[in-house]
Amino acid sequence: MTNQEKILIIEDDAEIARVMMDHLRQEGYLPTWASTGIEGWEEFKNSGFDLILVDLMLPEMDGFQLSEKIRLESDVPLLIVSARQEQEHKIQGLDLGADDYLTKPFSLGELSARISSHLRRYRRYRNEPEHADKQIYQDGLEIDFTNNVIKLETAVVPLSAKERELLLLLAKNPYKTFSKSELYHHIWGQQDLQGNNTVTVHIKSLRTKLRDETRAAKYIETVWGVGYRFIGESVE
Repeated sequence: MTNQEKILIIEDDAEIARVMMDHLRQEGYLPTWASTGIEGWEEFKNSGFDLILVDLMLPEMDGFQLSEKIRLESDVPLLIVSARQEQEHKIQGLDLGADDYLTKPFSLGELSARISSHLRRYRRYRNEPEHADKQIYQDGLEIDFTNNVIKLETAVVPLSAKERELLLLLAKNPYKTFSKSELYHHIWGQQDLQGNNTVTVHIKSLRTKLRDETRAAKYIETVWGVGYRFIGESVE
């Protein structure tokens, strides 16, 4: 069996991680281990994975926060693996976008079956033509989500790294309203926004470069008193 799918294991228990790594290698997968939430987030951002296994009780960033951040960026299969059996934790995890919830202790056979099932579904999902990696919107905006390239009327828009991250996050979640605090937490990785106008400044600069007027927004709309959302209309 040679799957060669890449699986990210985010687990703070070294012994559990070792067992899972050894088993997945024997199954033909290519596993990577991260021991903290922050480390797992960095691995996710820097490498492409076909499936992610997330423990809930992680240092630095818990599994709930991590799952939410991953789901905002990607539709990759995400399975929570946790010793917490409370119903509310399972519901919270699934509500945040996890595809499955596997309770410890579990058999390696069950782990393999869950992984195989979700990978099959993901392969079918990725073959669906409506989920394009490049999207063209009215008024000349083009976003290449695979290569993170943004163009306006065929010319590359010279965005800063944070401006690009903001636009990609908003565009990947159209019509979802993000508060300034949520954007600051997700893009800058920090919690406290009090007295900080970083998000406002970057949104203003981003709009200027996209020639997107606040009062007649084509792409980024201000939801007054709440935050911002992406409203770009795609070209069929």
